[in-house]
Amino acid sequence: MVTEVERRGAWRERARDPALTALLAMQCFILLIAAPAAATGHWSGRLTIELSVLGLAVIVFVISNGLVPTTIAVLAIACGVAGVTTQLWAPSDGALLLGTVGGFGAQLLVIYLLGHAVLAPGEITRHRVLGAVALYLGLGMAFAGAYRLSWELLPSSLANVSSGPEPLQAYSSILYFSFVTLTSVGYGDIVPVQPFVRALSNLEAIIGQLYPATLLARLVTLELERRRS
Repeated sequence: MVTEVERRGAWRERARDPALTALLAMQCFILLIAAPAAATGHWSGRLTIELSVLGLAVIVFVISNGLVPTTIAVLAIACGVAGVTTQLWAPSDGALLLGTVGGFGAQLLVIYLLGHAVLAPGEITRHRVLGAVALYLGLGMAFAGAYRLSWELLPSSLANVSSGPEPLQAYSSILYFSFVTLTSVGYGDIVPVQPFVRALSNLEAIIGQLYPATLLARLVTLELERRRS
């Protein structure tokens, strides 16, 4: 007889692969639509980016497996919901910080879950390839979360960040800076000033250079091992 716990586990197992594709789609939506909308300063842009990050946390909950990842996902969702609700009805620095922490926690969990799914032994499927792309985008977004957290605690840690009356206007600039650093484009219009933030940007640049080569080598090795078995 199938228990309720087993039924819930089977549902999440079936939803896990499609959720990887949904995760990549949500990341692209945040990068290409939500973040630029937030940069306009209109309240709808703020709502879009907050709900997008919350949706990302929900997808993370779906693909999480195990007590610890699921607990972290639930906490990230709770922080995100509390931050969005409070920021909409009673805007404050504390509410913004709470939402930032929730989003950052979800991004770290994304990296852990996708890293396990992409680099683990097994057949190289379409979902794993999409997961590899999502992992790369997740790295950039996680570093953006770290930069944003440091900027909210110490605004002078990043120079030339565009900000305005809407607190999330700065997030678009910080996200842009993160991906410019990850891809080593380095336009230089936004500059890390605080020493630890500089070290963080150096780490992101190194990861951005090593990730494609490391990923390609790992995927080729996994495919060769599968064909030999």
